[in-house]
Amino acid sequence: MSEDFKKFTPFDKDIKLVSKPSDIDEYDDDPSVLRAMLSCGHISDPETLTACCRAQLKDGKTEFRCPLCEKEWPYDEVRKLAKLTIEEQSSFEEQLGTNTVKKIVDFRECPGCDTLIERSDDSNLCVECSVCTVKKGRIFEFCWQCERVWKGPRPRGDQCGNVGCRSADQKLLKECQMITLSSVVYKGTNVHVQCPAIRACPFCGVLIEHNMGCKIMLCRECKKQFCFACLKSVNECLKTSTYFISCSAGVAPRQID
Repeated sequence: MSEDFKKFTPFDKDIKLVSKPSDIDEYDDDPSVLRAMLSCGHISDPETLTACCRAQLKDGKTEFRCPLCEKEWPYDEVRKLAKLTIEEQSSFEEQLGTNTVKKIVDFRECPGCDTLIERSDDSNLCVECSVCTVKKGRIFEFCWQCERVWKGPRPRGDQCGNVGCRSADQKLLKECQMITLSSVVYKGTNVHVQCPAIRACPFCGVLIEHNMGCKIMLCRECKKQFCFACLKSVNECLKTSTYFISCSAGVAPRQID
């Protein structure tokens, strides 16, 4: 165990310590480890609590909530029970502020430098980042809708020239039903691998729906082949599997961006 690993000791004051398994991390069940009971009643150690809250910040949350019961954890409680270091406190508070601003005002992060940008014209999806423009010595524009470098004519209020920019396409990727690739075999047994019914080609972004057959798909737009399950190129996927054998990389999540 690393010396930097955060843990509770019997000397920690004003913390309800217990010798029970973690409720948040099912693999954290060492009976010799002290853990804290949170205000919601669930149990965690500092490392798991830190990772859980960091993931919520990354997801744009402006408050911390228990992933099991959805009850809010006050920041002071998180700071104390997660044993946040000075650096972690600074990072958490900065991200909380950023997430709050983004929630109150309609900002986007520039794909070139991550600077928060506010759109001046609601009817135009083409937005210039002045920071990147100065750094690059040329005008840098990105799409407010798909948050990628701008392509195509401007101004536009419906979509840019990037494939898959349309909000309808993004909605399909997020909400399409799950399908079962029943043709996938693992160790001689027919297994039921589930993945979204619609994928965006990892090379050009065109949406493709899987109807039947094996996991390897041919994109009608760029004519490249890729695995519908792991989203890797056909050559990379078939290095460790075959057309009908489960991918060693596993199933890629929904393409929400």
